[in-house]
Amino acid sequence: MGTRLRMLISAVIVASWVLSASDAHYHTHRHHRLEDVALTEETDVRAQRNKRATDDIYALLPADTPDDSTPLPPGGDPSDLPTCLLCVCLTGSVYCEEVDPEMTSVPALPKETNYLYARYNKIKKITVKDFRDVVTLKRIDFTGNIISEIEDGAFAKLTMLEELSLAENQLVKLPMLPAKLVSFNANHNKLRTKGIKSNAFKKLSKLTHLYLAHNELEAVPLIPETVRTLHLQNNNISSMTVDTFCKSNNTYYIRSNMNEIRMDGNPVNLGQYPNSFTCLQSLPIGRYQ
Repeated sequence: MGTRLRMLISAVIVASWVLSASDAHYHTHRHHRLEDVALTEETDVRAQRNKRATDDIYALLPADTPDDSTPLPPGGDPSDLPTCLLCVCLTGSVYCEEVDPEMTSVPALPKETNYLYARYNKIKKITVKDFRDVVTLKRIDFTGNIISEIEDGAFAKLTMLEELSLAENQLVKLPMLPAKLVSFNANHNKLRTKGIKSNAFKKLSKLTHLYLAHNELEAVPLIPETVRTLHLQNNNISSMTVDTFCKSNNTYYIRSNMNEIRMDGNPVNLGQYPNSFTCLQSLPIGRYQ
């Protein structure tokens, strides 16, 4: 009897201990689970707050501006593009050579431009407004275009211009030229004597090199005293006079600056005009028989 009573009491004590331990474990697990839920909820709240803040920031930002840098479509008008995008612009120099798409008019130039090279394009005409705002030019090269017309006064404001090339174009007459020109090249055009005014070169007191070869000139134009190199080959010059290079009223006159004259390829027989060269230090190149 005593033994059974002790066993019963022991069983009750063990059961009570087990129940107490299980209850403690349940409360501990429930506490941790509640902490995890609270942490998760707090994280979600923070994420939602951050999302709302981000949305607010983007709502305040300006809309994207349209892209204006779209390139000119093939075959477009080059005048729609800035000159220094079509051409190469270096300090004081603009190079517009063989521009694609074709350049048919003189491009707008930066005001500080000193040198313009616009060779081998399709420029047809030079107008007064082309150089109206660019007075610093010292050299212009239009070689290899299809220029057939130059408006009177087109070069009037170019008081600093020293070199001008209009070679390989379709000119039939010349405009008034800048007074300070040192070199002028109009080779390979369609110039006739009537297209060059009698005083076209007279006032060019600094002109040193004059190139008028491969044209349709019938006579030698009036050449300034300063000219050293004169190219007139392959024209239609058929006659000369004593006053072409010398002075009939001054037999002592010497033309000391002139050292190169080319007249080969003309129909004139230079041997028939010996008195036309007495003032020269060297005979012109050409036909003497």
